[in-house]
This record gives sequence, C-alpha cells and structure tokens, in this order.
Amino acid sequence: MSHDAIASNDVLENLTTAVLVLDESLRVCYINTATEILFEISQRQAEHIPLQTLLPGEKRLLGSLRRVVSTGQALIEREVQLFLPASGEILADCAIKMLDVDEPYIILELAQLDYQQRINRDENLHTQQQVVRGLAHEIKNPLGGLRGAAQLLERQLDSEDLKEYTRIIITEADRLQNLMNRMLGPNQQPEKRDTNIHEVLQHVRQLVDIEVDERLKFKIDYDPSIPELFADFDQLIQIFLNIVRNAVQAMNGVGLITLRTRIQRNITIEKQYYRLGVLVEIEDNGPGIPKSLQDSLFYPLVTGRADGTGLGLYLVQNLVQRNGGTVSCNSHPGQTIFSVIFPLELARERH
Repeated sequence: MSHDAIASNDVLENLTTAVLVLDESLRVCYINTATEILFEISQRQAEHIPLQTLLPGEKRLLGSLRRVVSTGQALIEREVQLFLPASGEILADCAIKMLDVDEPYIILELAQLDYQQRINRDENLHTQQQVVRGLAHEIKNPLGGLRGAAQLLERQLDSEDLKEYTRIIITEADRLQNLMNRMLGPNQQPEKRDTNIHEVLQHVRQLVDIEVDERLKFKIDYDPSIPELFADFDQLIQIFLNIVRNAVQAMNGVGLITLRTRIQRNITIEKQYYRLGVLVEIEDNGPGIPKSLQDSLFYPLVTGRADGTGLGLYLVQNLVQRNGGTVSCNSHPGQTIFSVIFPLELARERH
C-alpha cells in the first residue's frame, strides 16, 4: 500500500482526530493533518521512523499495538497518558485495528480527551448562559418596581432618618440593576468586518502599557501569514483586554505576558467543522489559577479575587461565542495560557 494510496483518501485529511498508519514493525507509513499538528511534525519527517521515536518511553500503547499485530483483534485503550516531545502530556482514547490490503498495516487513532471535554464544557457553558440571561431578565423587572416604590415613598417622608433607608433601597437596587445588565452582556449584535488580529492585539498592548510600569514585559510571537478574520473589532479588543488585564492582576503587575498567534487546521466549534482557524494565546508566568477554580472559570460570579465580580471571563466567553469562536484555559504555577480560536473564513462566505 503506497503513501499516495493512503494520502489520496481525503476523509483522513479532514478528520479532527489524529490517525497514524503503521507497518508491522510499528514504523510510520502515513499521518494525517491532525497528527502533524498534534506532534508538530510533517508527513515527510515522520515517514519510516519508529513510533517509539514519536512517543518516547511509552509502554502501554506499544504493548497494545504489538498485541493487535499478533492477534489481528482490534483494541480500544481508554484514557492513555501520552508524552509528546513537542507539546507535553496529553490524555487520549486510542483505537487500534489492522488494515489488510496489499500487506498488513495498523491504524492507530488518537482522540484527545481534553478536546472532547472542551466541546462538552462549551455546551454546558452555553446552557448556563441561557439560564443566567433568563434569570437576569426576570430579576430586572421587579427591581425596577422596587426602586420606583422606594422613590415614591421617599417623597412622602419628612424625616431625614427614614429617608436614609429609602436611599439605601434605591442605591442597592441600582447596584443590582447594574449587575444584571453586566450579566446580560452587550445587547448589540457583533458588527463583523474583515479584521487584522494583530492590530487588535497591538491595540490591547498599548492600552495595558499605559496602566503598568516597566516591571511588566510583553513578548510578541505572531505568525505574520495569518489572514484577516471576520469579526467585530471592538468586541475582540474587549475580549483580549479582559484576559490581559486578568493576567496583570494575577501577577500584581510584575512578570511576562506573551501574545502568540498561530494557524489552526481542522477545528470544530459548536459542532461546526472548519478547515482553518486562528489561535490566539495569552500566556503569563504568574502564580497560576487555583485548581478549584479551573473547571468553573468561565461561569458567572466565579472569581479568585476578594474584590472581583466574577463577570470578566464570563463576558469574555459570551463575546467569543458571539464572534463564532471558543475559549479555554490551561494553568499551573508559573504558566497560565488562555487560548482563543476563531474560524478563518472569507467575509463573502459569511453572508
């Protein structure tokens, strides 16, 4: 079975899961695009090298592959911890089966669990957002009535001591009204146009530079080949401004923030497949986000700061979704990375 025969199958190239075709000695014959991205290696570089080179120190999966070679029986290994030299540890479900054409080959399919968990999390967040928006609408109406009644009562009172109570009611009603408005997010639909992501990031950097001193440094790592994306320029600024300011606060204004852009291939957002996307990473070398907060980071009213409202990242999630993207976070002490992915499509394809 030639490389051309395998590569001619467009289905493999369009899969979002990583697929490797191996010979009986477990040498690589072919990898699809998703594998190239996962391992950060090209088909040409990977061809004919042993799988052990791609997965150094891996024993469980190699043992399963050899068992499939000897028995011919397909296997699925769940939740295998794999170490990839290019990107570190991942958790994946591994499907192994024989492909008997001109000569025996083994197909190894790797489905990253964190990828599936992100899809599930996005769906859960979307559901929660709908609930929160509905609840905020329900609270706003009686709040308005409560405030109005307090104003009418205040006019009938002669005592300044009693008026102090009505002022407290009005002030607290206004505070809650403002909170509800923020939970509902912006009312306007995104005004999408062709947008240069690097212009957005540079503008955000300039805004934050004004607020900090020389103890906070920025590092720029852009892919200049990224084309324009179809999105709301102002909303993108709000997204990345919130994330960068969060990083500054987490580091108390001291440390390094890296702004990074890359092309992503074969992505799925809200169950919609896209051939190309742009990945924006905001990385800081701060203390990291507590484990207890990481799973609920984008939910409303979740915050790690005593003076925080817990709405900043919730609104980030809301705005990212409005512009067709997805956002996630990976954090441990010394490194926190917020990853935002938007589909790359020509403007004319969106109308």
